[in-house]
Order: sequence, then C-alpha cells, then structure tokens
Amino acid sequence: MATQLKDRVTTRPIGKHVGIEFEGVDLTSLDDLTLAEMRQALADHGMVFVRDQQLTPEQHIAFARRWGEIDINNYFPANGGYPEIAEVRKAENQQTNIGGGWHTDHSYDQVPAMGSILLARETPPTGGDTLFASMSAAFESLSPGMKETLRTMRAVHSADHIYSKDGIYSKTDQAADLKGHDVHTHAVHPVVIKHPRTGREILYVNPAFTLHFEGWTREESMPLLTYLYQVGMREEFHCRVQWAPGSMAIWDNRSTWHHAMNDYHGHRRLMHRITISGEPLN
Repeated sequence: MATQLKDRVTTRPIGKHVGIEFEGVDLTSLDDLTLAEMRQALADHGMVFVRDQQLTPEQHIAFARRWGEIDINNYFPANGGYPEIAEVRKAENQQTNIGGGWHTDHSYDQVPAMGSILLARETPPTGGDTLFASMSAAFESLSPGMKETLRTMRAVHSADHIYSKDGIYSKTDQAADLKGHDVHTHAVHPVVIKHPRTGREILYVNPAFTLHFEGWTREESMPLLTYLYQVGMREEFHCRVQWAPGSMAIWDNRSTWHHAMNDYHGHRRLMHRITISGEPLN
C-alpha cells in the first residue's frame, strides 16, 4: 500500500521484508526533510528505489556525498574523469555479468561500505533485474539456539579469489575490464551484527566473499554456511527491481544481499555505482 509523506512524496513497499520505492522525487533538488525520510526508509527497508532520475555525473556524486564519504572502487573501471563512479557493465558480446550471484559488497574490507548508489544508464529491453534480500529477516527466521550460537562466531572474508590474477573473473570475458588484481583483502567480522541505526540483528555472511568461520577450516565451515545461504535465498525474504534508464537503487550493504540477473545476452547494460563509506561493525 502506498503511503503519502506530508503531501510531498509517495512511498510504496516493494517486498514484504526489503525494498521501498519513492515516487515524485527529484534527486537534483531533494530537500533535507525528504532526504532524512529516505535515510530512515533505507534503515527500515534495506533498499530505496527511485525512477526517472536524469542525473549528470556531477549530480550523482553530489547526491552521494549527502549520504557520506565515497569509497573509490579498486576493481571496476571508472567512468571517464570521475573516479568516484565505478562502471558496472556488460557488453552485447559478453556472457559474464558483474554481481551475478548473491553477495554483499565490500564485506572483505576492514570497515565495510555502508551502501551503494546505483544509477542505470543503459538497460536491455528485457531482463537484467536485480534481486535484494533482507538479512535481518533471514536471521529472525532462525531458531533461538542457532541465533545464540551464531552470536558467538566470527567469519573471515576476502575478495582475492574473485578479482586476483587467477581469480574467478580472470577466466571470463570480464577479465579485460577489471583491475586491482594485486589488491589483497582479508577481514574478520561478527557473523551477527547490529544495524547502527535500528539495532536490528543481521546475519552477516554471504556466498561470494565469506571464506570460513574464524578458527574453523573451510571444510568444517561449509555445511553451516551453506545452510545459512539457503535461508538467505528464500524468496520470502526477497524483492525484485526492474531497471530502466534513470532508475536508481540505494541499498544498505550491511543488512541486504543482492543478485544481478544475467538473462539478457546480446544486449548492453551499463550502470554507474558510487559506494558510500561505512563504520566499524559490532
């Protein structure tokens, strides 16, 4: 059900547990009160979606800076003279996309990013949707015993197996576009974190970047990690967004996963992403 915000904008939930759309906003002239409401909506819903935003690169950067400091991406190509903007792209002749599996951006950093602001520039005629999952709802679905056990655990995260010279992308047709092959990442985070704004507990592991539990081998870790991933992949915790040029998603990397669908072979898709710095997890 859509909700009116003081006769200024309308909001509409996208999924039961994650995602909310703001309608009737112009991000180039967003007032402070609406921005504050958008911040709260991001904390409550994990992802905010808006449509029909014709932002220049300078306006995209200016909007992002209202959310916090900007992290420069180590791996994706930059948009021309704007190092703050990373290009997430797939050409007509490429088979592999970026982000084509469930993950949380930057969990491999010592201080993971707060979130990302992704603006669609070119989209295929069909396909290329993005799924988002609520990891607070996933955690809440677990048994009391499992929750208590997970609260005592920490996990190791890295991106080296993805982006290094012999990583997963090195064997695909995205290899020539990516950089940062010599960057080494290693971080240890609690398996259950608390959202700094809402206090809600969040399951903080993900299939792409979590290697194993601290003090456990990978072989020992995988049965439990696999179960937790299966919980996070349940459709009841998801929402789906369909892109068009000018669509923008702002998501909270701490409380959500996302998954870019790779179902538009033969068509080009170009997204501009700015990543917002976070704060230490606890």
